[in-house]
Amino acid sequence: MTIIKKIKSQILNSPILIYMKGSPENPQCGFSARAVQALSLCVNNFDYVDVLINPEIRKELPKYSKWPTFPQLWVNKNLIGGSDIIIELLKNGKLKKILKSATLK
Repeated sequence: MTIIKKIKSQILNSPILIYMKGSPENPQCGFSARAVQALSLCVNNFDYVDVLINPEIRKELPKYSKWPTFPQLWVNKNLIGGSDIIIELLKNGKLKKILKSATLK
């Protein structure tokens, strides 16, 4: 399986997926830590991919998504954005609604 096919499969099979540095229990950058903290305030379960231990994904995902940085939050196969966008959505109350739509499917 090519790396792009693997990325597409991950996005297709995970209603809520965050590509991040580290894990939710042990984030390896401040942006990933803030993003996971925001997600955890809204939902109990979400999938993640640690791009630090998946260098091929770290290299190819920005090309596929046209988003240059990590973390990247994907909900219902759509790129939501990175840490700043996740925090803004949390503050304005939209993050919970977006994530709830994914858990209802």
